[in-house]
Amino acid sequence: MRHPNDLGQPEVEAFLTYLVTDLEVSASTQNQALAALLFLYAQVLKKPLGDVAALRAKKTHYVQPYLSAAEVRRILDNLSGVAYLAACLMYGAGLRLTECLRLRVKDIDLANLTLTIHDTKSNRDRATFLPADETFLSRLRAHLAALRRRHTDNPDLPVSMPPALARKYRSAATSWEWFYLFPARLPSVDPRTRQVVLHHMDESNFQRAITAAVKRAGLHQRVTAHTLRAAFAHRLAESGASTIDIQSLMGHADPKTTAHYLEGMPPAHTRLRGPLADKSMSIIL
Repeated sequence: MRHPNDLGQPEVEAFLTYLVTDLEVSASTQNQALAALLFLYAQVLKKPLGDVAALRAKKTHYVQPYLSAAEVRRILDNLSGVAYLAACLMYGAGLRLTECLRLRVKDIDLANLTLTIHDTKSNRDRATFLPADETFLSRLRAHLAALRRRHTDNPDLPVSMPPALARKYRSAATSWEWFYLFPARLPSVDPRTRQVVLHHMDESNFQRAITAAVKRAGLHQRVTAHTLRAAFAHRLAESGASTIDIQSLMGHADPKTTAHYLEGMPPAHTRLRGPLADKSMSIIL
């Protein structure tokens, strides 16, 4: 076995090509290998590589599965507690999972049924609507009341905060307004500050709850938490919303991303009704 220092760009290109032709790895796996090799040669061996001309793996074009409104309802009916509330927000407000779990009490406006999302993927705050379903709102109010009691019982326990905000708002970490909507069950040590804080609920706990609910609902397609966000886009499109409006509500910087979400929808002729479907829609009769 030869040391990387004795190898050069031809060997790196041959290895990356081998990953595709022989091991049939995905584009993301090959990209990770390339990034690691570029770092090794540039930062460790001090022998930067040039433009690597290896055969590149093709990116997989993944289409989000389509869930009808009835199928989503079956999933929600098999959820309870915070998993139910988080699922309703992802489906009813089009949130990413990280956006949902990072929500703070101050982001919820029950009076106006609006939701403000921070720390977005595009680094731009956005507003969307809070689901108006009465069952959801009733459970959300009860959840907020329970959180209020939890905060009151331990008012000095800080929640985790982005470093810049922690410096700017020094008392925010222990305030009710900045309390997580979906806090973890127990506090933990923040690896950055070594301070004991309360973080938000772990993503894996919610993902497991979704997987179990899908199984109980008797659905056989591959459904993840992110599928609920895609279903939000599908419902908006089915209601006649423009792609621009859907893009805005979902926080997409590029309209191509929004279009990708809508690819999984059934053909138009199976979802829409023609102008002669009934007299109220007729343009002739």
